[in-house]
Amino acid sequence: MKYMKLGSKPDAFQTEGNSIRSVATELAVDIVVTVGDVKFYLHKFPLLSKSSRLQTLVASTSEEGSDEVDISDIPGGPAAFEVCAKFCYGMVVTLNAYNVLAARCAAEYLEMSETVEKGNLVYKIDVFLSASIFRAWKDSIIVLQSTRPLQRWTDSLKVVNHCVDAIASRASTDPSEVDWSYTYSRRKLPSETDGDARGWNGVRKRQAVPRDWWVEDLCDLEVCLYRKVILAIKAKGRTGGAVVGEALRAYACRRLFGSLDHAVSDGLDCTKHRAALEAVADLLPAEKGSVSCGLLLKLLRASCLLESGQAYRGELIRRIGAQLERASVPDLLIPADSGDGDGDATYNVGMVAAMLEEFLLHHKLAAVAKLVDGYLSEIAKDPCLPLETFVALAESMPPLSRPVHDALYRAIDVYLKEHPGLSKGEKKRLCALMDCRKLTADASEHAVQNERLPLRVVVQVLFFEQVRQSAAAAAASAAPARSLILPRDDGASYGSSRSATTTATEDEQWGSGAVVGAPVTTSTSGGAGDAGSLRSMSQLSANENGRSGGGGDRKKAKGGAVAPAPVKRVLGKLWSGKASSGGSDDTSASPVGSLNLEETKSMSSQITRHSVS
Repeated sequence: MKYMKLGSKPDAFQTEGNSIRSVATELAVDIVVTVGDVKFYLHKFPLLSKSSRLQTLVASTSEEGSDEVDISDIPGGPAAFEVCAKFCYGMVVTLNAYNVLAARCAAEYLEMSETVEKGNLVYKIDVFLSASIFRAWKDSIIVLQSTRPLQRWTDSLKVVNHCVDAIASRASTDPSEVDWSYTYSRRKLPSETDGDARGWNGVRKRQAVPRDWWVEDLCDLEVCLYRKVILAIKAKGRTGGAVVGEALRAYACRRLFGSLDHAVSDGLDCTKHRAALEAVADLLPAEKGSVSCGLLLKLLRASCLLESGQAYRGELIRRIGAQLERASVPDLLIPADSGDGDGDATYNVGMVAAMLEEFLLHHKLAAVAKLVDGYLSEIAKDPCLPLETFVALAESMPPLSRPVHDALYRAIDVYLKEHPGLSKGEKKRLCALMDCRKLTADASEHAVQNERLPLRVVVQVLFFEQVRQSAAAAAASAAPARSLILPRDDGASYGSSRSATTTATEDEQWGSGAVVGAPVTTSTSGGAGDAGSLRSMSQLSANENGRSGGGGDRKKAKGGAVAPAPVKRVLGKLWSGKASSGGSDDTSASPVGSLNLEETKSMSSQITRHSVS
């Protein structure tokens, strides 16, 4: 830290209690200066020789027959006046970044300028500021922080402008010209301090300084001062948007996110939090990608908690929508506002839908389908989430954005589990979101055993698995060397699809990682896709083969594949249900593209053709 010593005489000021200051001298005191609760017993000659204001005040009080002067409105209070008084007596005074600004304002108040005496206090402090303080990074920040209680005086002296410009200039300096002595808050990363960093000749190498070396140092500034510094840095045009974005992230973490939840939940005053939010939102760089999507979503969540204006939310939603593919599901779980119109819903789904709409305005294909389906799986756990809200968000994705419907199926299944009171029509509306043809073999296996799905959906799944089995069998018959019953990737054989999963919990089935994001098998001709279909159908039928002991009572198709017994059992249940209820039972809840009675009969005949030799 820089400092300056003024005067040469020893400090002769004495303190009596907390309210009396005097000078140890044989001369009689002839003036009393009152500053707040403190009285200074001093001498007129040294004070009046350097202060024009004291000359005027003493002249006026002498006419009234008094020797006491009251200057309680002096900036900096008793401490600042004591510095000025010691300078007048020629005593040693030490100025540094912590007291120099108060002393400068007090000297201005006392009119200790060059017109009174050459080399007066105002001149000496200005030289110290320009030659030392404003050239030192950390001293400039300290002085800027000390301007708040002296705002009326610092504004007229333009000290704030000088500090801001000095800080912005240092922050905009090429990192190759920056030494670590400029910083005092940021700690070096392990990679920056690794090893002794010495060259072959034993001379220590200069450590590379990152471009964002200054961001944490500025986090101590109040919002209004921080705003001025960042604007000055951006105006110089030598600092990239990514570095400014990192500075804003660090400031938001320190001033906003760290204590926001506690302040809101405890009903504390959030004025400072709102000011920090507005400042960060206003200062966001315009360059795309300069601020992470995660930070933007956290700012949006903060705006909801603080109930900030719609203008800030709209701008944040626009920016998030431009890079929504970089978001994560936890970041999208924004709490619902009380006025959202969704009753007691937990999450603000409408805001996520607005982000998605913004994203789709700029992209032909939605690369965020997986993100949206993962988000649907999370919000589906909310028992207060309306069905229409869930369906609307799921349908907002273009059809081509979901080559695989496994993740969507999982979201539907979670919603069915958490909302058991859905009517037949509501289940039909929900399941209509899913295309059974786009389920992988593992997802189809899960769906066949899922008692929450309408029966007709299960039939559809079995039907499309049978179609894939037929294609696989045809391809296998064209290549006799290939085994129709393929082993698993880990070397084990496929067993019964039901027995393989009944010992696992539902969360374990979903958490296996084999369903979500697995490659879809939709090919109707030979190849690797057919092998995947064959594995699935082999698994469905293996248990039945095991129960029959491999006997001849299970008929085989021409290609050698075994027809899955669950197909016949489910179809039998379907026909019996229709016979008893006159064709109107739970199976009516089928998704879009579901089979009518004639189509189901056709499907049954196809299954028979492929299952009976």
